[in-house]
Amino acid sequence: MSDTPNPHPSHTPAQPGAQVPPDASPEEREAAQAAHEASQPDPLAAAQAELALLQAKSADLADQFLRAKAEAENARRRADEEVSKARKFAVESFAESLLPVCDSLEAGLAIQNATPEQIREGAEATLRQLKSALERHKVLEINPAAGTRFDPHQHQAISMVPAEQEANTVVGVLQKGYLIAERVLRPALVTVAAPK
Repeated sequence: MSDTPNPHPSHTPAQPGAQVPPDASPEEREAAQAAHEASQPDPLAAAQAELALLQAKSADLADQFLRAKAEAENARRRADEEVSKARKFAVESFAESLLPVCDSLEAGLAIQNATPEQIREGAEATLRQLKSALERHKVLEINPAAGTRFDPHQHQAISMVPAEQEANTVVGVLQKGYLIAERVLRPALVTVAAPK
């Protein structure tokens, strides 16, 4: 036996990914190629698996979207119902506070032989009830005193009159105005001092 290495090794199966020597037999080359292809994933199978995963994610996201859309629609519908109820019943508390005023007027009219003093006294009491009901609901008078600076946001000038006071100040109130929650419900009708 010689000590020189055999230039043609015996037929040993090629390992996956192993280099095939250039002088390998065709069978060795074929085996190495088959082993190499077996170790590589099938690109079609990988693409199909990825497609299935993406389709599942897409279906999940579509389901989440539909649920969120339905929840938003339900919330909007409930809010619309609440606004509708608030509009419908907003006047309820105010109307309830006016009922005693109505009762007082009816009671006053039911007295057959009332004296003018009794009528006046009943009217004043009823007016106090009405003003109290208005104040409870933040309806406040605009009744500027004479000499108050004219405020176009709360006053409406009916005429300018000569007066001894400073120009553009209120001389007299022809009709009271009213605020509701700091918003002008009706401006006060006033006469204003003319420039001298």
